[in-house]
Amino acid sequence: MKQGKILYGGLRSLNRELATDNWRRTRYTVLLDENSFQHCLPLLVSNVEALQEAEFIEVPAGEECKSIEVAAQVWQSLLDGAADRQSVIVNLGGGSVCDLGGFVAAAYKRGIRHINIPTTLLAMTDAAIGGKTAIDFGGVKNSIGLFHPSAITVIEPAFLDTLPPSELLCGQIEMLKTAAVTDAELYSQMLLLSNLNKEQIVKVARIKSRIVRFDPYDHTIRRILNFGHTFGHALEVYSSLPHGLAVGAGMSVALYLSVHKLGFPEQEYQRYRNWINQRIQLSRYSLRDIEQLLSLMHQDKKNADGELRCVLLQELGVPVIDVSVSDNEVRDAFLHLTR
Repeated sequence: MKQGKILYGGLRSLNRELATDNWRRTRYTVLLDENSFQHCLPLLVSNVEALQEAEFIEVPAGEECKSIEVAAQVWQSLLDGAADRQSVIVNLGGGSVCDLGGFVAAAYKRGIRHINIPTTLLAMTDAAIGGKTAIDFGGVKNSIGLFHPSAITVIEPAFLDTLPPSELLCGQIEMLKTAAVTDAELYSQMLLLSNLNKEQIVKVARIKSRIVRFDPYDHTIRRILNFGHTFGHALEVYSSLPHGLAVGAGMSVALYLSVHKLGFPEQEYQRYRNWINQRIQLSRYSLRDIEQLLSLMHQDKKNADGELRCVLLQELGVPVIDVSVSDNEVRDAFLHLTR
């Protein structure tokens, strides 16, 4: 699997790229949701000449679009529009749109090219990079998917001006996750600085890109990027928290377990806990809630031999993959989440 280009120069770079011979006479279909249709499409078509005559397909916003029913509707629209193997899907939206569009592209005509134009901070630094595509199925997040890297991913910070603070926080948490498992200095800088900057965004995107290039199919080092996700995905499904906020809570659970299983510094756990608790108001989880969460966690594709496996930290920048944790350890960690 060859990773496609990442254009850090934004839409102007994309405009130049699509004017080259590799993209001449290409038919484009822009996949978007109601948010990116309203806030991002005008900026896209005014800056990228090749997309001014593109077809458009609108899907529901958020995780709701990641279903087999919506994917089937998009495939039908492509067929009705006579899209062939030289056609290209342009995913304009957050992580859910990029996930869905990549999945649709991977299966249509046994695989066509797609371009990711992430419009959220979370998607710019995580979801749109790396070739993972997926839909939700059977109540399990990302349970059906394929590896199908985008031909191009475009980082355009101007889209961030359209986001509410809650969406920016979701992306900031995913950036913290990447820094926590790779770069202790960057992680500390991000905890201290309330305002993000383009340099940090590009740095995190490049870290993710390097990891994917080394391990495209998620067999070894790429798995460190699952830090906080075993717990976060369960919270996302059970509590309907946005993905980034759920991962933020999941990281708190993972750091608590890191302290008790790997000797992660208690003061670093408390520093993160204070940071996240100032930004996310979590409900207390009863034992009954935790049993439901455990049921969801046991469906996680990273598990093996019926055991929960997760990524924990020995220290900042030193992750350990496939750490086995018992149900009782998870119960204890969740009971301490809001204490």
